[in-house]
Amino acid sequence: MLNSKIKRPSHQELVDKANESVESVKEVVAKDPQRCAYHFMAPAYWINDPNGLIYFRGEYHLFYQHNPYGPLWGAMHWGHAKSKDLVHWEYLPIALAPSEDYDYHERGGCFSGSAVDDNGLFTLIYTGTVLEKDGQVKQVQCVATSTDGITFTKYPGNPVINQPPVDGSSDFRDPKVWKHHDTWYMVVGSCKNGKGKALLYKSLDLRNWDYVGVLAESDGTKGTMWECPDFFPLGDKYVLIVSPMGMDNHKVIYMVGNMDYGTGRFTSDRYEEVDYGFDFYAPQTFLDGQGRRIMIGWMNSWDWMPWFKSFGPTVTNNWCGIMSVPRVLSLDSDGRLIFQPVEELKSLRRQHRQFKDFEIVQDSSNILGDFKGNCLEVIGEFDLNSCNANEFGFKLRCSSDGKEQTYVKYNTKAKELIFVRNKLDASSEEIRRCKVEISNNKTLKLHIFIDRISVEVFVNEGKVVMSSNIYPSPSSQGIDIFSHGGTVKMISLDVWQLKSIWQEDKSCTISLHRESF
Repeated sequence: MLNSKIKRPSHQELVDKANESVESVKEVVAKDPQRCAYHFMAPAYWINDPNGLIYFRGEYHLFYQHNPYGPLWGAMHWGHAKSKDLVHWEYLPIALAPSEDYDYHERGGCFSGSAVDDNGLFTLIYTGTVLEKDGQVKQVQCVATSTDGITFTKYPGNPVINQPPVDGSSDFRDPKVWKHHDTWYMVVGSCKNGKGKALLYKSLDLRNWDYVGVLAESDGTKGTMWECPDFFPLGDKYVLIVSPMGMDNHKVIYMVGNMDYGTGRFTSDRYEEVDYGFDFYAPQTFLDGQGRRIMIGWMNSWDWMPWFKSFGPTVTNNWCGIMSVPRVLSLDSDGRLIFQPVEELKSLRRQHRQFKDFEIVQDSSNILGDFKGNCLEVIGEFDLNSCNANEFGFKLRCSSDGKEQTYVKYNTKAKELIFVRNKLDASSEEIRRCKVEISNNKTLKLHIFIDRISVEVFVNEGKVVMSSNIYPSPSSQGIDIFSHGGTVKMISLDVWQLKSIWQEDKSCTISLHRESF
């Protein structure tokens, strides 16, 4: 462990230094035309996992993993913002900086965690990273509190859990805390013998924790390490969400089942994907004042590629990473999660165009004419009863010469939704597919959010979601509908321009000259 007698700046001094670093570049960063209009971003530099999501005293708080000194991952701080509507965000000072023996070194910092309201005391629970004498890193769990919701003080008795249990390993991080009756519970991500695990603790005061046991673990097919576990009740069931390492293209999975607090075990009989896109990782949920279970995720992922492939070109402009739009979670009659964008996003809608009952003819093009935009919400419903096309869907962010375009399309034979971003920049040469179950009325509804470098697709009221980043030229703003191998009828198409949530941002553009078909 580091020598505690080494003189180093105080926590507040390190927070002030980090804030000054961000302030020095944020005005230049804000002018980047690739900056999103309505997705949350750090004011500058690197952002990854959402942390400490909480509805506290009538406001939403979002913390996030943050490197305030560069656009790539580094010693982790906790950035902080708040909102009254889940749409418009106010940046607050950085909440946590690496400052103590248990979180102060370049290979770690203040890792992910959660937030709770402890009888009015705003409390953060996070993972610290200890550098041992042999050079190995040990991960521990820590607490910080605030009386004003802005300035946080680390608990003098940290770490509150100073070593992993026998069921875990040195990978021991990302605590999610909740209260059941009068007892606090914590689930921590870990692994052992090549199997991801969610480890359970309990406490009466958030300071003294007793190990309960393994809440759930991989059967050998669900990842070698479970990062960022989230565990919560939904309806009469419990849901466990993890971001598994070593599971190929599976970024985030969820399990629905039953919790036995007597044994500390969660049982489920299946798992599903949370998001089938390229870029969605480490989501966290919280309960808001309306009783909604809301999720926000990091719209990127650890693909272990060179940075220019994995994280995109914005790093050259001193920023990297965005959060997804907030989503409301519910369970359908089959016990599967449904993900729907929060209603509050409708407040961003501006110019609107609607079209009804028209046919997309095979290999037609330029159906929407001069219809263009880079910050759009699109809702299209297709009738599959009379469809004889092999594929149909949308072309997004198209260049005038056709060299840049993103496809969101449905293959009628394979019954798959396909996201294609292989006609863009060198960081986006991939295709992603997922099965889509068609409802009894045989319609396919695609609800799409487009925001400069991102596309989020909600299928059939949120039964499937695909979230991906794209990096077209700012001038590539065309949108079109297509059909291959036949025709498909479109029941309705609605498109809105979406307003930016950032002041003085006039770069959300749209052209909607065509009124009808």
